Amino acid sequence: MDVDPTVLPSGTGCVECDAVGGWWVHLRRCAACGHIGCCDDSLGQHATAHWRDTGHPVIRSFEPGEDWFWSYATDDYYDGPRLAPPDCHPAEQPVPGPRGRVPKDWMKRLQSRGR
Repeated sequence: MDVDPTVLPSGTGCVECDAVGGWWVHLRRCAACGHIGCCDDSLGQHATAHWRDTGHPVIRSFEPGEDWFWSYATDDYYDGPRLAPPDCHPAEQPVPGPRGRVPKDWMKRLQSRGR
């Protein structure tokens, strides 16, 4: 199933980044299982990795004020249902986040990746 509106999010931050004390730019929620992963602008790109590992193609933004869905399978926006709350990470969590783990040179790190 591509979307399960009853499943809860796995937490308030990227599962893989949290496991290693890392940081992220934006968060994405798997619409099938609730896995929270970081976006492709983040160093880890864990939301996309989750799709590749599981085959769960539909994500929803996990950012405050954003309610869009994306399908990796079609490479396009997806018209999804309302998902079980919460709809986003806590509003007080900064972007990038989380507080206290984002290096001062985070922009430089993002710009220099892949070189």
